[in-house]
Amino acid sequence: MKFFGKSIGSDQSKQTVLFVCVQNAGRSQMAEGFFRKYAPKNYEPISAGTTPASTVNPLAIEVMKEVGIDISKQRPKIITEDMIRQSTARVNMGCIQRESCPTLFIHDVIDWDIEDPKRKSLEKVREIRDVIESRVKELVANLSQTSRQINS
Repeated sequence: MKFFGKSIGSDQSKQTVLFVCVQNAGRSQMAEGFFRKYAPKNYEPISAGTTPASTVNPLAIEVMKEVGIDISKQRPKIITEDMIRQSTARVNMGCIQRESCPTLFIHDVIDWDIEDPKRKSLEKVREIRDVIESRVKELVANLSQTSRQINS
């Protein structure tokens, strides 16, 4: 079976889910952290941005620590062709700058349109974190269901 142009369940190699946004400093970093926690067997996350910030948003790090996930060692990365090509699924977190939006050049993308935590209050970043966690859990459930269907 194909999922975003890639075969799922056809081998035991790792499948990659790519989380993208413009700066790769908040939303996509949190999604990577949550996906690492909830990922189905044989899946791994990676996050990247079109114009990466120099560091991960400190409030994103803080709110993730509150739920027991440490993303403090993660670093913003630029999206590469290899990341796109090798990913099983691609998730766009939302765009703050339309001209730098990853959806301009990434096809077969799931677009979550989640608010950017940049310059938001701690309470708002917590709300954004909770939305991301919910979306990641939905994605994981869909990936797990697809894998079970293939293997049965």
